[in-house]
Amino acid sequence: MSTLSYDAAGAAADAKSRHIDELVQDRVATRILAKDATLWGPEAESESAIRLGWVETPTVSRPLVAEILALRAELQDEGISHVVLCGMGGSSLAPEVITATAGVELTVLDSTDPEQVAAALADRLQETVVVVSSKSGSTVETDSQRRTFEAAFEAAGIDAKRRVVIVTDPGSPLDVSARAAGYRAVFNADPNVGGRFSALTAFGLVPSGLAGVDVEALLDEAEETLEILNEDDSDNIGLALGAALGGTSPLRNKIVIVDNGSGIVGFADWAEQLIAESTGKIGRGLLPVVAPTDAPELTLDAPDVLVVRLVSSEDDDAAATGDEVAIAGGLAAQMVVWEFAVAVAGRLLGINPFDQPDVEAAKVAARGLLDAQPAPVPADFTDGVIEVRGGQWLADAEVNETVESALKALLGRLGDDGYVSVQAYLDRIAYPQLADVRNPLVAATGRPVTFGWGPRFLHSTGQFHKGGPAQGVFLQITAASSTDVTIPERPFTFGELITAQAAGDAQVLTEHGLPVLRLHFTDRAAGVAQFLDLISRLGA
Repeated sequence: MSTLSYDAAGAAADAKSRHIDELVQDRVATRILAKDATLWGPEAESESAIRLGWVETPTVSRPLVAEILALRAELQDEGISHVVLCGMGGSSLAPEVITATAGVELTVLDSTDPEQVAAALADRLQETVVVVSSKSGSTVETDSQRRTFEAAFEAAGIDAKRRVVIVTDPGSPLDVSARAAGYRAVFNADPNVGGRFSALTAFGLVPSGLAGVDVEALLDEAEETLEILNEDDSDNIGLALGAALGGTSPLRNKIVIVDNGSGIVGFADWAEQLIAESTGKIGRGLLPVVAPTDAPELTLDAPDVLVVRLVSSEDDDAAATGDEVAIAGGLAAQMVVWEFAVAVAGRLLGINPFDQPDVEAAKVAARGLLDAQPAPVPADFTDGVIEVRGGQWLADAEVNETVESALKALLGRLGDDGYVSVQAYLDRIAYPQLADVRNPLVAATGRPVTFGWGPRFLHSTGQFHKGGPAQGVFLQITAASSTDVTIPERPFTFGELITAQAAGDAQVLTEHGLPVLRLHFTDRAAGVAQFLDLISRLGA
């Protein structure tokens, strides 16, 4: 295991000084590892009691290793070398990080964008096995992806049941139907682990192991780390990180995570869901900001920003400076430490870190729009190939019918403690350059900016947007497509699904009194170019 190390300065160090004695005295560390459901108060106890299985994943998941390796060998013997993962949120984020860090290929389909779905269907179908991951099986994105892949396999003369592997909770509707249908393999995860804590359960291990990762080594590292954390001691790294995240005073609730040579690829994207969905509720919470090494937030010196640098233990310059944390460790070690720390932060924030009460709202709204199929809302105006919609707040702003003026009106609603959330419902593989809008928007506003791909962020930061502090302004980007993909035995297409998901989320945010500016590109490539040009000028 690579060396696990932690350093803190400024507000982060002060938070540890303020809380560590109480955390040690209350035996928070050993009680977490003993699955003490009373740590987060009476109201959280029933949920906590069935969500603490992540503290024993190295033991519970160990029997999966032999099954995964056996299936991997079978697939390789049959010339099946391309693994596609259909999953959302906790079912996809961990495998994406695990495989990228290990340097093995995994196609993660966590989108309903018809162009991204079509591209996945067209990629090496003859050599493909599809892992369908869902705790219940009712996740609309994953169910739709499964149906479409099965149809593609059958159309190509391939026995779909031999090419689909299921990962789900035992006894779930998907577990029952998959076993009855005779799929090639059905793996069960520990039902006492919530999705965002499930990195080292079957949800993280099966797709990663089939893709070629040494999953047993991950479990070994996690086991060692849990032993380190199982001490009520002031030097406990998990307690220190938890205090930094949830115990600064005043609370620095924008957690800017930047990778400074950790060797872990995309860790902040996984941590984003863990932090936001666990803490963003009842008007409180922590907003993770996934940031590049040149992020303007690093020099903002804002009183509500805490910087966390992911570093290498071999880096001589890894010490924390300013108001920040510097933390190093292997992938599995970091995952365990952050899960533990978020649980500690939840106790300090006075929230239940294991529920997600506001995630369902956007799903309900999207389902309602799919069932009703209302006529599209007319654009407030069109500028070039971009249709602009904002509703009443935009009408009150009296903009001059340009995207630039509408965007400035949205950013003008930012408070001193606000943040900008950019949500792009597009093919993230084809248009990665859209994420480049983040830094210019920070430069233009002097406030933190998050960027999320829809609909996957709905299973992640979407909880914080509705349940956390009402501090955000929201920029939603959608786009027309000349491609659409039908979904077998469903009365809607992927194009209609992603449209409903975007509209549903905007509806819920608006109902919460939050400003949403919706930009719709009537031409994808031209819209991306027009928008990026505008943002670059705005941030200059």
